[in-house]
Amino acid sequence: MSREIWKGSEAIAEAAIRAGCRAFFGYPITPQNEIPEYMSKRMPEVGGVFVQSESEIAAINMVYGASASGVRAMTSSSSPGISLKQEGISYMAATELPGVIVNVNRGGPGLGSIQPSQSDYYQATRGGGNGDYRTVVFAPANLQETVDIMQEAFDVAEEYRIPVLFLLDGLIGQMMEPIEWRDIPRREAAGFDWAASGRRGRDHSNFITSLLLDTAENELHNLKLQDKYNRITERECRWEEIMTDDAEIVIVSYGTTARISLTAIENLREEGIKVGMVRPITVWPFPSDVLYELACRDHVKSFLSVEMSLGQMVDDVRLAVQGKKPVEFFGRTGGIMPTVKEVMAKVKEMKK
Repeated sequence: MSREIWKGSEAIAEAAIRAGCRAFFGYPITPQNEIPEYMSKRMPEVGGVFVQSESEIAAINMVYGASASGVRAMTSSSSPGISLKQEGISYMAATELPGVIVNVNRGGPGLGSIQPSQSDYYQATRGGGNGDYRTVVFAPANLQETVDIMQEAFDVAEEYRIPVLFLLDGLIGQMMEPIEWRDIPRREAAGFDWAASGRRGRDHSNFITSLLLDTAENELHNLKLQDKYNRITERECRWEEIMTDDAEIVIVSYGTTARISLTAIENLREEGIKVGMVRPITVWPFPSDVLYELACRDHVKSFLSVEMSLGQMVDDVRLAVQGKKPVEFFGRTGGIMPTVKEVMAKVKEMKK
């Protein structure tokens, strides 16, 4: 199969179309503007719908409406725009509507910078909006992985009837890399008997709402959702282990920062320093069991969370390790990426 050079944002959009996305709603914001731009051209070509909404709030509620009618729908934005979408995402989680949301992170807080960041980790993995809810959150590290997962993401969303987020940084959205368009196995269709799309042979109309005024009913619904989140945790957690068999220090990193950390690990290994890495591919569900198992090994002395933030995923690393081994942190923020030399220096400091 031949490889093609694609820009990140455009490859993400094309992958969604190949996955059957037929409704895109979005609003411009750097550094993901190429996604809606690409969708504006391609959606009419495949019989889909593109709408540049009047705001990010409108965009997520349009996704809500399209998804409620049984259409594969998607939106994309960057950090401040995703913040505005949180109420709608909470509504989608409550009403068990599938959908895909892409966040190409930029430095914050507030409007911040337009450079790469990973400072939306808390927002993505803790729900972001109101209530007890979760979303599946993918954090791929390169374009090939991103387009492969994107072609599966709509299946995941529909199987569990849940919003699926992509937590990307600005570099992945803007860089160009070679990719192959692979035939990604599709999951068995879950069906849309729940959709508000007319009766279609049923003796009733479906009614979709997140308003449950009866407290007992609301609690039962929350417990039902939690049962689903437990199933997702058991079945959908993804990660990659690199050189952990003899590692004394285990780096935990995701996305672009994991690529930087991998180069640091390779250089440190050449110097005789035994370092490995766990790279979460889903940051929710988080690979907690993997880290705990490593923490129980005698050869592992400590962990290092490397992030483009002031320290967010490090909380999940500490929870996973359960105090078995020390956990340290290194990060840059505001749109600045850690360098290979900086990661190496931090590891050497930990070795002293």
